[in-house]
Amino acid sequence: MPFLQPSDFQAILLSFKVACTATLLATPLGIGVAYLLAYTRIPGKALLEGIVNLPLVLPPVVVGYLLLVLFGRHGWIGVFLARFDIQIIFTLTGAIIASAVVGFPLLVRSVRLGMEAVDPSYRTAARTLGAGPWDAFFTITLPLSGRAVFAGMTLMFARSLGEFGATIILAGNIPGVTQTIPLAIYEYTSSPGGDQMALSLCLVSILLSFIVLLVSGAATKSLNKR
Repeated sequence: MPFLQPSDFQAILLSFKVACTATLLATPLGIGVAYLLAYTRIPGKALLEGIVNLPLVLPPVVVGYLLLVLFGRHGWIGVFLARFDIQIIFTLTGAIIASAVVGFPLLVRSVRLGMEAVDPSYRTAARTLGAGPWDAFFTITLPLSGRAVFAGMTLMFARSLGEFGATIILAGNIPGVTQTIPLAIYEYTSSPGGDQMALSLCLVSILLSFIVLLVSGAATKSLNKR
C-alpha cells in the first residue's frame, strides 16, 4: 500500500505477531480454566471466576499498571525474572502478555459456554463404557466444544489486534519493537500533520477486523456442516 510508511508495515506485522502469539499461548490455559469453571466444584471457584473476568470490567490502563507492578524490577514476578536476566517491560514479550491478559476472559467465557452446552449424558455414557476423565474430555467434551473454542480464539485475536491501554503501559510505544497498529495511530494523532497517516492505519485496522470476521464466519459454517 503506497500510503503506508515502512514503520506502519512493522506495526501491522507486530500486531499480528502479538495477537497470534497471545491467542495460541492462552488457548490451552483458557480451556483448562473453562473446564474448572464449568464442571468442578473446587474451593474458591467464585474467586477464580472473578479474577478471570476482572480484566473485562477494569480499564485497560489499570490492567497495564497492575502488570507493570508485577513485572517491574521490584515487582513480585519481576524480581524473580531479574535473577535470570529476563526483562518483560518495554519488550515484545510485554506486549504479548498485556494482550493475553486483556483478551483471556473473552476466550474463557466462550469456551465455558460451549462446554456447558454439551449434553451431560454423552460424558456419562463414555464413563460407563470405561473411559477415564481425560479420555472423556478429549474424545467427548473438547470435540463437541470445538466451535466455542474457535469462537473464543477469534474473539481474543480480534481483541489483541485492538489492544492499546495495557500495552502502552507495560510495553511502551517503541517503533519496530512494541508499536502495534493502535499505538501507531495514537502516535500519528499526537503529531502535527499525522491525521492522514492515522486514517490510513484506521482503514487497515477496519479491513483486518473485517477479514477476521469473515474467516470466523466461514470456519463456523464449516464446523456446523461437519
